[in-house]
Amino acid sequence: MTATLPMTAILLLAAGTYAFRLAGPLLHERLGPADRLTRPLAAATTVLLLALVATSALTENQDFAGWSRPAGVLAAAALALRRAPFPVVVLTAAATTALLRLCGIP
Repeated sequence: MTATLPMTAILLLAAGTYAFRLAGPLLHERLGPADRLTRPLAAATTVLLLALVATSALTENQDFAGWSRPAGVLAAAALALRRAPFPVVVLTAAATTALLRLCGIP
């Protein structure tokens, strides 16, 4: 009896997840955000992503991460704004951070 309870919970969660994933394509034409919500939702997405980038770029263990990491993020942002390929953006950010740390900048 005890082994069936976790398996039942797993199957129910799997069915629920599958139903949610299936509902998107099936109900896409019928349901959607109102036109007046489209722009605020896009702005909220942008704000959340920028907050995540700022938090991960500037802090480490609730302290300032040092200057090399924000410099790498800034270099990556400059290339992303110029529409550079993604691997170039990532490698430039890593190289910038690594070179600054090699020079002794934390």
